[in-house]
Amino acid sequence: MSSEKNKKSPIGLDVGTSRVVTARSADQGFACESMLNAFVHIPYSRLTAGALEKENIPHVVEGSNIVVYGTESELLADLLHTEVRRPIMSGVLNPAEPDNVKLIRQIITTLLGEMQKGQKVCFAVPAAPLAGEQNLSYHESALRQMLTEMGCEVTCINEGLAVIYSELADSNYTGVGISLGGGLCNVCFAYLSVPTISFSIGKAGDFVDSSAAAASGELANRVRILKEESFLLNGRNGDRIHAALAASYQEMVNALMTAMQEAFAANRRGPKIGRPVPLVLSGSSALPKGFRENFEKSLREIDLGVPLSEIRMAADPLTSTARGALMSALSEM
Repeated sequence: MSSEKNKKSPIGLDVGTSRVVTARSADQGFACESMLNAFVHIPYSRLTAGALEKENIPHVVEGSNIVVYGTESELLADLLHTEVRRPIMSGVLNPAEPDNVKLIRQIITTLLGEMQKGQKVCFAVPAAPLAGEQNLSYHESALRQMLTEMGCEVTCINEGLAVIYSELADSNYTGVGISLGGGLCNVCFAYLSVPTISFSIGKAGDFVDSSAAAASGELANRVRILKEESFLLNGRNGDRIHAALAASYQEMVNALMTAMQEAFAANRRGPKIGRPVPLVLSGSSALPKGFRENFEKSLREIDLGVPLSEIRMAADPLTSTARGALMSALSEM
């Protein structure tokens, strides 16, 4: 964006396991950009570094290695028959990657350029898991510190609530928002924008990829590429990878149904809304054709205790969380 005003406009930020997505206001609504939140090491040579520079592929040189990050890292990892490495794992900063925050900052800077002093940024954070002891405090505080050091005024929003902000204005921000990402599935039920149920489960896109990879004998990175290129849920494809993906997807959906039934049952003593509410699906793991239909079929088999008016996909599932975070930032102005 060329104008100084747009350069200083608030930003919605989704630092997901799979992708980093940014959202800004634009004349026609929203301007969103995304980059794969991953990297791969390749051996350094002047020729390789020059070729990457010529192709405008994001990278940094570190000693005898070139660290290629962002979208191209997936293709290079596939060509080298290795796995990409992740700054985020299971929805939070990956403790196995000591440079996780540094790499995320490089990706954000590549997408947006240097941040302006005092620029408002709202980033999404996952909900606490329904079961387990995962500590989200460090993840949130580390990202907050990184953005503050970049000169930003920082707030955060629950990921599922961000989906509600971006997709459910027509129901006055009342309904269920589900973000099916790479590391976690986040669920939020809100009434008039106030979250009353919020949780996450660890079976999400990475679980699907790794389970299908183990069943088919392929690398998870290769499975992920094939899933995004050609996978059709409920499609009649005899390919072993597609069959393994279908089975893994069903296991993920079953786990999500069990968790939703448990969480909503625990909340039934609360006040009744008295009218059906919408449910919206977003995130990269909701993208395969046939997913919404499969999800709706499974949802009919359980009792949420909350009547639903519709089950639909987000307008843009990959950018929904970032757009909701932007709306939160704008509402604070």
